[in-house]
Amino acid sequence: MKGLKGPLLTQDPSKIREIEKKVVKVARLLEKSYGPPPERRRQDPLETLILTILSQNTLDRNRDRAYERLKKKFGTWEAVLRAPLGVLARTIRVGGLARQKAKCVQETLRWVEEHFGKLDLTGLRTMDNEAIEQRIGALKGVGPKTLACLLLFGLGREAFPVDTHILRVGKRIGFIPERMAAPEAHRWMAPLVPKGRSLSLHLHLIRLGRTVCRPRNPRCETCLLKEACNTFVRKPEKLGVDRKP
Repeated sequence: MKGLKGPLLTQDPSKIREIEKKVVKVARLLEKSYGPPPERRRQDPLETLILTILSQNTLDRNRDRAYERLKKKFGTWEAVLRAPLGVLARTIRVGGLARQKAKCVQETLRWVEEHFGKLDLTGLRTMDNEAIEQRIGALKGVGPKTLACLLLFGLGREAFPVDTHILRVGKRIGFIPERMAAPEAHRWMAPLVPKGRSLSLHLHLIRLGRTVCRPRNPRCETCLLKEACNTFVRKPEKLGVDRKP
């Protein structure tokens, strides 16, 4: 068993071993069905940070469209930082919450420039995860998910962002406690994910949550994880699943 940390420290070790085994089993089943994750271009760390801001409360395609329009309109981070707030908000409007996100983007860029001397976060690649968390965690509005996304997608590190799909699926299957909130779930999951499987498990659980383990009317009978799912096996009625012939 890996070195326990965070909320795992207060749990029964035998229970944690069971959860670890379940996470490993889920990771293998998903990879067997969905295949290895697609090759991804490692994002620039600052790009990852801005994309994470734009992704809040919207679909991935809207986030990507907002980001494409931002880059096309301004070209450089310096231009984004110095743009009138209203112009930036109109540019990223397709992503929703435009003025709020525009303000957050500019505040983030301003903070990066002040603390790193330039609009560039590639220097983070020489720092360990703990140092990065301490440094970037001081940035207003940066929570566990943003930090995990920065580590995983921007720096290629072992980290596990927990979005709404992963939180829902994890609770139903049984490797995230039912009453646990998203911020704590990041600390809970980090030591449970098999080394080298952070990216694939993250992407595969999101895919499962979008297409099968949906918030309403989950397609449990077709789910490849149903026999490993606590909710399906023990309380199918909780999901509105009719298992009668």
